Amino acid sequence: MSGSLSAWRRRRRNDRRFRRRRSRSRSRRANDRERGEGVTDYLDQAESYRDDVTSFLRDIIAIPSPSCGEGRVAERIIEEMNTLGYDDAIIDGMGNVVGRIGSGGLKLVFDAHMDTVGVGDPGAWPHDPYEGKLEDGIVFGRGASDNKGAIASQVYAGKLLKERGLDDADATIHVVGTVMEEDCDGLALGFLLTETIAGVDAVVLGECSNLAVYRGHRGRMEMRVSTKGQSAHASAPERGDNAITAMAPIALEVAELNGHLAEDAFLGRGSVAVTKIECQTASLNAIPDACAIYIDRRLTAGESLESAIKEIESLSGAGRARVEVLKYSEPAYTGLVLETDKYYPTWVLEEDHPLVAAGVSAGEAALGAPPSVGKWTFSTNGVSSAGRLGIPTIGFGPSEERWAHTVLDQCPVDDLVASIAFYAAFPKVAAEKGVGR
Repeated sequence: MSGSLSAWRRRRRNDRRFRRRRSRSRSRRANDRERGEGVTDYLDQAESYRDDVTSFLRDIIAIPSPSCGEGRVAERIIEEMNTLGYDDAIIDGMGNVVGRIGSGGLKLVFDAHMDTVGVGDPGAWPHDPYEGKLEDGIVFGRGASDNKGAIASQVYAGKLLKERGLDDADATIHVVGTVMEEDCDGLALGFLLTETIAGVDAVVLGECSNLAVYRGHRGRMEMRVSTKGQSAHASAPERGDNAITAMAPIALEVAELNGHLAEDAFLGRGSVAVTKIECQTASLNAIPDACAIYIDRRLTAGESLESAIKEIESLSGAGRARVEVLKYSEPAYTGLVLETDKYYPTWVLEEDHPLVAAGVSAGEAALGAPPSVGKWTFSTNGVSSAGRLGIPTIGFGPSEERWAHTVLDQCPVDDLVASIAFYAAFPKVAAEKGVGR
């Protein structure tokens, strides 16, 4: 038995009590519905989409959609939007899906990304990663948590909003499925917000949040540090200049630096790690004349691209090294290329911001109790909407971060239904809270 399967079975045993609570919750909602108590209008209506949203999620999981290869799943999402009666549904120049409901003054974007990471070893999965297996009220498969569960919920929230007439809110809702987030966070959403849709007032990210309202996360960047040497025969190393030897103290100092980085009360500490090393050498009995390490840098509040580069350049062993930020220039599935630095800014929305208040109130209106407020550990498209463009951004999504990028990738159907209710409740509450004014 593989370690992954063993861990999966242990977690399944540990989660039985949680699933029983979910089952009891569904039973209570059914009883409450009969008595007319304890169930919001939003949740009651969202419940009617349970089977359809589950089927749609399973469909889009069954369509592999790696970064730069999202075309087929984009077409399937457009098809669903048209079937559900969206006012408009297009694919923009970068390949993003853009569905529209309404045409009012408050412009809101609900974003979830269509691309997923790969599956690794298919034999390590307890289910076929592209089956969209439904078991015990949970949908399993690649992208279930990150981020196709949110796509399914947001698309069906558009239908509910259409049926409710946007609750008379003077708003335009854009439900978008973005490309290439796993490869280059924020690149596609940044294109959409500057080239496809103008004047957006707020963004709601569907990244998995365990049904909490999230208001930020650490930034990140990828760097390459390189050293040059001089080749010589390894039998006489003193005749050369070993580039690996020159790199060694830098790598050790990077590890030491990780314990001395800034800390923020909300986001936590920054971090730095060497994630890859490579060298250039004529043979295994030659002195390497070039060496490079790659660094993953997580940035907390107050840290920037410039400060992170300066930290590495200031290491005592880095005097002869070159430090550079990596570039991203892969083409979208439409062929469009947007070269950018692999730098993804930190962002935090103030806790007392009207958008955060709207998120909490929408959760209460939709689900009957206010959700908690927190942050993501991983990075999201918010690096562009909030970090680069300054557009107020929050997140709310089904499933949990712990399942993302794992062979246990999953999304509870209850979370899909709850998320539909939240997204449908949000525009009216956002308008009432003064978002966009």
